[in-house]
Amino acid sequence: MERAQYPARHLVSEVQLETEFGVARTTARKATAALLDEGLIITTPGMGSFVRDRSEDKGQDAQ
Repeated sequence: MERAQYPARHLVSEVQLETEFGVARTTARKATAALLDEGLIITTPGMGSFVRDRSEDKGQDAQ
């Protein structure tokens, strides 16, 4: 299985995942759904899905 790392706030596109990993759209859609469920990406309606900035978690832990 291939792995990729993207920087925080990187736009995650199903089309890009299809091309980069050579998978079908359904597979890319399932992958983005899994990433969303795991809290690794966030989706903003009208804007798209983005890699969540995990450094923001550290600030919330201190509160």
